[in-house]
Amino acid sequence: MRALAVAALSLASLAASAADAPARVADGILVAANGKTLYTFDNDPAGSGKSVCNGGCAALWPPLMASATDQATAPWGVVTRDDGSKQWSYKGKPLYFYQADQKPGDRTGDNFKSVWHVIKE
Repeated sequence: MRALAVAALSLASLAASAADAPARVADGILVAANGKTLYTFDNDPAGSGKSVCNGGCAALWPPLMASATDQATAPWGVVTRDDGSKQWSYKGKPLYFYQADQKPGDRTGDNFKSVWHVIKE
């Protein structure tokens, strides 16, 4: 009976984590709640807790913003941007949209300048 209770609790915890996640996998890649593709930037050191894409870079590659009260659980994280705002990260890498992607499923930023990449799962 105890094993069943532990298993049920584990399943409930996984379901809650998935529901609280800032993104999901669709067609093998990570997308935001709006269905738009998310990207990582090779110049962001994994686990550094910050984004190096600010100013004009962030205009072209808008960050996936987090609220000041969002709580992250692995593999999700929240990094602080240069302006003090919060941004979601995945496995230590900040997450971004690509401004040229117009609709869900667009992946036009993949391998842009060999430093921007979709997150394949």
